[in-house]
Amino acid sequence: MSNLPSGGLAVAEREAWLAPRPPDDGEGRALDAASVDQSTYRPTVGCIIPAYNEGETIAGVLDSLLMQTRIPDVIHVIVNNTSDDSVEIASHYAGPHTRVTPLGEQSTTVYVHDIGKNPDKKVGALNYGYGLVETMDYLLGVDGDTTPEPDAVEHLVNEIASDDRIGGISAIYSIDDSALDRPMAKFLIAGQRAQFSAFNMQNLLKGRNMAVLGGQFSIFSTQALRDVLRDSHQRTPWVKDSEVEDSLLSLQIKSAGYLTKISAHARAHVGGMTTLRALDAQQVKWNFGAIDLMWPGQRGDTKGQPFHPNLRLRWFEHMSMVINMVTRLLFFMLLFGALWIDAFVFRAWWLIPPAAAVWLNFRVAHTMKFRNRRDYLFALLVFPAELYMLTRMGHFVRAWLKFFSRQQTDNWAAQAKAERGKGVAWTYPFLALGVFFGIFALVWTQAGIPIQVQSDILAVGWRVLGVITLAQTVWMILKSLRPYRGFTA
Repeated sequence: MSNLPSGGLAVAEREAWLAPRPPDDGEGRALDAASVDQSTYRPTVGCIIPAYNEGETIAGVLDSLLMQTRIPDVIHVIVNNTSDDSVEIASHYAGPHTRVTPLGEQSTTVYVHDIGKNPDKKVGALNYGYGLVETMDYLLGVDGDTTPEPDAVEHLVNEIASDDRIGGISAIYSIDDSALDRPMAKFLIAGQRAQFSAFNMQNLLKGRNMAVLGGQFSIFSTQALRDVLRDSHQRTPWVKDSEVEDSLLSLQIKSAGYLTKISAHARAHVGGMTTLRALDAQQVKWNFGAIDLMWPGQRGDTKGQPFHPNLRLRWFEHMSMVINMVTRLLFFMLLFGALWIDAFVFRAWWLIPPAAAVWLNFRVAHTMKFRNRRDYLFALLVFPAELYMLTRMGHFVRAWLKFFSRQQTDNWAAQAKAERGKGVAWTYPFLALGVFFGIFALVWTQAGIPIQVQSDILAVGWRVLGVITLAQTVWMILKSLRPYRGFTA
């Protein structure tokens, strides 16, 4: 049951939670958009913020929403499973707010709902919020640690209202790194910023088609959500049996005949992971959820659509990661083997692949709207980007192993546990890598393999690695030469 803290508005009936509805015909029947004067009609936007232990960030999120050039018509904070002071802090914002903006005087009302223990976690909070704003034109989903730029909502509304084919639009995401003090946190956030930038630019250059409408800050057409409910035979837009609820909903919106886009202008700063433990849990959950959607017929309530338009990019990302893993493992194995038999000969052209990677990483950093010196250093120093790539490989392997092992684990709970500083699963990839190379070194040095056989193995291995690396290098050069057409990530 919803609970509004003292100091807020009384919420007794469901109708009282809803902001003013679109114009009607005088008898309570809503007018179709085509019947409304589009020059004067202002689409209604209902904002929902699922909040789980967001006491440190929820005030900043609400401040940034209330300072928008286009303020949402209503803001619902859905606090769930919280053990901190999220409700108390959010309650200070409960009630009506009016502000003069560049677009004129605007008003909104903030409601705070403490739904207590919620077994469906974030999905349950999102669906609860959908029930509060489903009669409005658009639903704006905002994470409890995401702060948008002042004009973000205005851009999202203008873009989605300009084309009825659009079912949802995601903002361009980045991570604010201005308040970091620990070296490890700076390194991990720099890697995540580069990861976000590359992902954003890839989508911007592909006709601004977005495979995943991230829950951090995205706007949805409520008509598109209703069509998803009808076509998918669901009671709610988000389902609890998916590790990546936003990816699945994006897929369903696309299947319902709508476009899923990334905004060209709206920007939002999301919360980053500042420890290896937390980053591992988040990335494993994301990868596991993507695999769950990609694998044919894996989910009992889907047909299995491995080549769905929204999943093709995921397959490409996973295949690219496999190739990256193969080249790095093969290089270090061959390097060790060559040094052991004193057969290593350095070739100057070996510097071309890392140089191409540095140039590509530099261009990725240069596309960032809010780039800084740390972003450039991350790209140019080689080793930070390489270490971050190796870390991502560990997450990738863990996700696939967990998938094939059929482990029935709650990855949402695992991420929450990791963010509290608990759990040791993040160390497994490093331990496994150490064991792998230990076994390889033992076999290579102690198995009595004749030097001539070792030499032949190395000769074949270097040639195979050379062919793969050549293909990768050509791809990186071509990718770094493509024009960015004025987009910034």
